[in-house]
Amino acid sequence: MNSNSDVTSRTVTALGPQLRRRKSIKNMVGEAESNSGQLRRTLGMWQLTMISVGATMGTGILVILGAAVPIAGPAIWISFVIAGVTALLSAVSYAEMAGMVPVSGSSYSYSYATMGEGIAWICGWCLVLEYVVSVAAVAVGAGEYVNQTLRAFNLELPVSLAGGPAEGGVVNLPALIVVVLATLLLVRGARESAIVNTVVVIIKAGILVFFSIVAFSAFNAGNFEPLLPMGAAGVTAAASSVFFSYIGFDAASTAGEEAKNPKRDLPRAIMLSMLIVTITYVLVAVSAIGAREWTWFVGTEAALVQIVGELTGQPIFVLIFALASVLAIASVVLTVLYGQTRILMSMSRDGLVPAVFGKVSKWTGTPVAGTLITGIVVAITAGFIPLGALADATSIGTLFAFALVGVSVMYLRQRQPLAPRTFRVPLYPITPILGIFACLFLMSQLGWHTWVVFLIWMLVGIVIYLGYGRRRSRLGQLSKQDYIASHVVENH
Repeated sequence: MNSNSDVTSRTVTALGPQLRRRKSIKNMVGEAESNSGQLRRTLGMWQLTMISVGATMGTGILVILGAAVPIAGPAIWISFVIAGVTALLSAVSYAEMAGMVPVSGSSYSYSYATMGEGIAWICGWCLVLEYVVSVAAVAVGAGEYVNQTLRAFNLELPVSLAGGPAEGGVVNLPALIVVVLATLLLVRGARESAIVNTVVVIIKAGILVFFSIVAFSAFNAGNFEPLLPMGAAGVTAAASSVFFSYIGFDAASTAGEEAKNPKRDLPRAIMLSMLIVTITYVLVAVSAIGAREWTWFVGTEAALVQIVGELTGQPIFVLIFALASVLAIASVVLTVLYGQTRILMSMSRDGLVPAVFGKVSKWTGTPVAGTLITGIVVAITAGFIPLGALADATSIGTLFAFALVGVSVMYLRQRQPLAPRTFRVPLYPITPILGIFACLFLMSQLGWHTWVVFLIWMLVGIVIYLGYGRRRSRLGQLSKQDYIASHVVENH
């Protein structure tokens, strides 16, 4: 719209009504279909499942296990179960919403269709925190695995290039490089990225199975006593911390406009990936504790590769495991970065963030400029900020967004009970209610400093919305009559 119409729209829609304006699901789907000539529908159920698994499996085990075990003790596997059950309760809600709203915005779009622009913006802003910080947190863990690889050749990264300033270095060069390479691959296209990701997911599944076999060969049941040295509070605190490693199915839901049959395949991919990941995480956690006492993990980095080296005594196994771990971390970076670019694209389409994030190249079928900008921001974050501060900030944003999806399901069940659904949440309304409360409980277990970061992030988001998004919102520019008309068909 031109500036005159923009001024008019701001006088038509007051802040309160604009915050409550919902976007029609029919319009969302229509926009997605009109963009089908830009984004290319190349992903089937297998590729969608691999995106979900790729964005999840490996993160919590390969990167933050050493930090989580000292918090929970031998009961770390229970922490993964708690996080997994919480994620599963949210995943079924995601599956229902993904079938009803098969677009790229994930929980941002679901919130826009149910709770209005205000909550949608908050959710989208949380997703920016969730995705950008998650990618950076995972990439940070690549440094130690690169060092483990180099040590097989009697080499090692200098301290200045192995960590950021807070860790006594200058920059985490491996983390920065991993993000840059993932960004360049995403620019090439979703299909090419999905092929690379599928290959790497198979590799990472192989190394985790290999680790479990090696670790179980030295299994000592005595390592699980006492089971709760840090008490139940330690178990729930660890569950809150590792929850960010279950971000994967959210990333899969952002592929709604690039899936061949999103209404059928997205729900199936989400549920299948959750089953695969949760079983794998618990298996690896149990085998790791069985192989080493929980106190051994204090201060360790790249714990799994160290266990492999100590138990096998074979440098070649250490080399293979470390190389495969770097690839596994890279696949998480690739798929989560993919999800972030698609969410920003949806927010741009609605006018809430700059249009550059929504421009899709006709040559690659990807949002090239938005991908490059996002990749640069993430690379800088990964290169200079330590892992611990990143992981907890990611978890709180993830948990908040997941809780909103449960609310979205309940809203649509009340407002549109007869709408077709390719997947229905079982045991409704108990399941979404449990999912919401589980997310809120894990949020309450995070430290006060994490809450301070979260609240500051929210305040920054509110300022950006009031200063930019509200004035440029396409929904906000509609007259009251046009807005009502856009919902008449849907509500009947």
